[in-house]
Amino acid sequence: MATSENFDLAHLGAVELFTPRFEESLRFFRDICAMREVARVGDSAYLRCWDEYQLYTLKLTASDTNGVGRTLYRASSPEALERRVAAIDASGLGHGWRDAEVGVGRSFEFEDPDGHLMAVYYDTEHYVPDDEDRPALKNQASAYPGRGINARRMDHINYLASDVNAAGEFWRDVMMSRESERVRLDDGRYGAWWFRFNQKSYDVVYSDDWTRQRGRFHHFAIAPDSREDILKAADICLENGIYIEYGPYKHAINQTFFLYVWEPGGNRIEFATAQGRLILDPDWPVVEWSQAERAKGQAWGMKTVPTFHTHGTPYVEDQEEIDRAALEGRPYVKRS
Repeated sequence: MATSENFDLAHLGAVELFTPRFEESLRFFRDICAMREVARVGDSAYLRCWDEYQLYTLKLTASDTNGVGRTLYRASSPEALERRVAAIDASGLGHGWRDAEVGVGRSFEFEDPDGHLMAVYYDTEHYVPDDEDRPALKNQASAYPGRGINARRMDHINYLASDVNAAGEFWRDVMMSRESERVRLDDGRYGAWWFRFNQKSYDVVYSDDWTRQRGRFHHFAIAPDSREDILKAADICLENGIYIEYGPYKHAINQTFFLYVWEPGGNRIEFATAQGRLILDPDWPVVEWSQAERAKGQAWGMKTVPTFHTHGTPYVEDQEEIDRAALEGRPYVKRS
């Protein structure tokens, strides 16, 4: 049964992505996805989706590698923040408080058991539209851009984990997130685990990293306004030379309508339905899928593309050859 502490986290607040091709990645998010740049600090650009109430959604940072930096999560109240900080501290994974920064007040930094860097906060800067993007309706964060993919909001994040069980237990027992669905492998381990903060079907996912390296990134999802926008996104990515990995199809797990692409820096981005499945039942049981059920693929559409299970960031040695071998259906042979 749900308790008040199950709702200590309100939502995924912002994600930092590293890219070795900063200008090309910036063009992808700003011009193709129609996100607005709201700040530039050092090597980082801060961008927002048009219906996010906070200042920014994505911190894009120039780097010599790709992958995920720090992920921000907003607590549902100052009291909820203190409860989660106490639990994180007790787990031994806390790094301590950080001063206010772009868009957010002080935050408590920590890492998950797989080494992904995170922070939880409550105080936030609300976005104030200017004459360029002031909406017609005052209950909307900013004007609908009417161009490109029209990214409405950020939906969820999927981390690769060397130990899905350990990462999932942290989110269930320390962060007090509610389990949504999971995949149990034949050897008893979990191959993937989905968690939610509220009535959305999921906010955080962990997927098994076959490399057994720690701290890698699978994808984060942007929600356009409709299914039709996702279909249009495929054409827009095609016209702009963005690599389409997979979709548009419908997932069986959590029933998301999706499209996966690799942005120019090599990070996987999903476009997923904004009207995703809701779970209103406070006693909703965790849905568990077997390895055989998972192997059947999606609700409809083509079978899961092999790179979905090989491609992650930051790249491992020979990442491109590993992905190429997967697509060609041949075993990867490490070069001597």
